[in-house]
Amino acid sequence: MAEPEGSIVSTPPPPATSATLTSVKSFVAGGFGGVCAVMVGHPFDLIKTRLQTAPPGTYTGALDAVRKAVARDGATGLYRGVVPPLLGVTPMFAVSFWGYDMGKKVVYAATPNRTSETLSVTELAAAGFLSAVPTTLLAAPMERAKVLLQVQGQGGAEQKYKGVFDVFRVLYSEGGLRSVFRGSFATLLRDGPGSAAYFAAYEVAKKALTPEGSTKLNLGAVIMAGGTAGVAMWSIAIPPDVLKSRLQSAPTGTYSGLLDCARKTIAADGVAALWKGFGPAMARAFPANAATFVGVELSRQALDSMF
Repeated sequence: MAEPEGSIVSTPPPPATSATLTSVKSFVAGGFGGVCAVMVGHPFDLIKTRLQTAPPGTYTGALDAVRKAVARDGATGLYRGVVPPLLGVTPMFAVSFWGYDMGKKVVYAATPNRTSETLSVTELAAAGFLSAVPTTLLAAPMERAKVLLQVQGQGGAEQKYKGVFDVFRVLYSEGGLRSVFRGSFATLLRDGPGSAAYFAAYEVAKKALTPEGSTKLNLGAVIMAGGTAGVAMWSIAIPPDVLKSRLQSAPTGTYSGLLDCARKTIAADGVAALWKGFGPAMARAFPANAATFVGVELSRQALDSMF
């Protein structure tokens, strides 16, 4: 059966009897991949966030931000705010990879008369975008807590929060759930297109790097494809990520919404401000996401061998 133009190898929809098990495996493997991503990528993420939120002149660049963070808190300071992503990214990546699996099923269900079980790049991107919808429900509050913990103390400011649970306590007491979920739309604006690029790039790159006919897991291909996926995502995700970070870290009342944040950011610092943190984000993108997909693929392989 001929494949449609632009299609790539993708796992066909599983029989109904194994659909639930497949979804559970995707969820567990995604969670394990999330832990790998955090441990490798958090220092880069911390520097990115500080560059995005600090007043002009606080840092001369990424290396200066690293130097000041280490001088203030030691090497462990690069892992400030790591608890929220560890608590949040594990289920967040679990939901993301589960959502991607569900997204592919939605694509199959929406195209009952398809002539091939392989998915096109566009269809993979659509499944990736759909994965961001449920993920945002977890990502937005966890990102809010992470950003607040990452930026506190910079420039000699007072440390307001004692930890992730204290952040949520204070936010809820100050503004209820609306405060806890501030920046949700910006998070979806970042992760929707970003996840579309992320999963499509991974599938395309992995296919291109895996020898034709090979059925064994090729770690070299997974590492390169995972890193490529991360670069693809963050190459388009930085502007909404800057706005998200500013919305989530600013005192209540600073911005009336996403558009107001964009207007004030550009007015104060120019359009270039929307690309602050690009260097650390791209430096993090390859290793963190290579680690993510290695974790996902190895754990999925282990789960497949057991169940």
